[in-house]
Amino acid sequence: MPHTRWTLALLALSQLITSLDYFIVVVALPDIGADLGFSAQSLQWVSSAYAVAYGGFLLLGGRLADLMGRRRMFVAALALFALSSLAAGLATGPGVLVVIRAVQGLGGALLFPATLALVNTLFEEGRARNTALAVWSGAGASGLALGSLLGGLLTGAFGWEAVFYVNVPLAGVAIAAAYALIPADAPAERGRRLDLPGAVLATAGVSLLAFALIQGPESGWTAAPVLVSLVLAVVLLAAFVAVERAGADPLMPLRLFGNRSLSSAVVVILVFGGTFNALPYFLTVYFQTVLGHGVVTTGLAFLVPALLIALGTQLGGRLAGRAGMRATLLLGTIGGAAGTAALALGLGAGGYWALLPGIVVMGVSQGLTWTGMWIAAATGVAPHQQGVASGMASTALQVGSAIGLAVLVAVGGVGEATGAALAEGLSTAVLVAAGGMLLGSAVSLTFAGKRVDAEPQPALVS
Repeated sequence: MPHTRWTLALLALSQLITSLDYFIVVVALPDIGADLGFSAQSLQWVSSAYAVAYGGFLLLGGRLADLMGRRRMFVAALALFALSSLAAGLATGPGVLVVIRAVQGLGGALLFPATLALVNTLFEEGRARNTALAVWSGAGASGLALGSLLGGLLTGAFGWEAVFYVNVPLAGVAIAAAYALIPADAPAERGRRLDLPGAVLATAGVSLLAFALIQGPESGWTAAPVLVSLVLAVVLLAAFVAVERAGADPLMPLRLFGNRSLSSAVVVILVFGGTFNALPYFLTVYFQTVLGHGVVTTGLAFLVPALLIALGTQLGGRLAGRAGMRATLLLGTIGGAAGTAALALGLGAGGYWALLPGIVVMGVSQGLTWTGMWIAAATGVAPHQQGVASGMASTALQVGSAIGLAVLVAVGGVGEATGAALAEGLSTAVLVAAGGMLLGSAVSLTFAGKRVDAEPQPALVS
């Protein structure tokens, strides 16, 4: 049992690393752009290159974890993430950094599903897994505050390079600990192979979809690269489904959608990405552009919601065991809608204190939903398919986030507004996000009403 806690701490650390990286880099973008000579239009690709690669390779990363071994993929992904972080800090030009950020996104895409699959296989379904997922979720939530705060502090003290270098020692510690705390992988099963055609089609299709959704608000939805990417994405993903139907050992077994808990969780996660996950963007614009806060003050402003989200993740693990998935996700999504609506009203009123009531309700509700949806996505999935199930769920999160942000920015007219019009646009976008959360509530009704097993279960690590 002693190693169980340390193993969970290691898996939580890996989740913190990927969560921290996104927010810490966003804060440093102005300094990166000024130092390396990015144009205003191209600077977004420091984040977008990571997001496109990350979203495109998640499904493949999950399948590789199942086929090659979860500890092997965990270590390999951390090594790739650390090396690309080091290279990013050493980059001397915009093009080089964008390419390196894409490689870093690949590392993150291999790491996330491997980590989630390890949580879901090393801890028995029921109370043990619920508790583990709550801790893992809390680590991700803490990355919101730590990333925003550390990004400002490190950039101010040591330069933008430090936001990349910080990943190297963290990943090094995690790699060393993995060999001591994570059981060695069993020999690969004979007869199982990587579905290469499916992998190529899925990766290319999701990557093109992510590119179009990210670039659309910037270039316009009728721009040729955006339209071509959307059409190709639809064609490639349709071909992917056809290949998976006919394949003997598919990358994504379509029969997994017969698991009602997993299929409903994927939809809830898609909605979560398009609503809850979009809120930090609008809050950042509000804090920095409307209120005129600097990067450190903005980071501090995120401390309260991050702590509340972390609290909600812990409550979510307990509530899932006592009341079941339906109650947990209903409470999270309905509470999230109410809190986000209050947040929208606060944005119109002006000032941080006007936001606080909405932040409190929204933050706790977001944590409840986050933990609950990952528990639901793992429920009833066989151990040898936890990797691909994790890849499906995390891909839904990335696609939902890209779609949601693009829609909400367009609805609020946030990209071009200034002054009072910007504040009004932010309020409108956040209010629409609140309405979108109610879709998650509707899907939550499809979960069984019975309790999730709350009896203590033995962990598979010792």
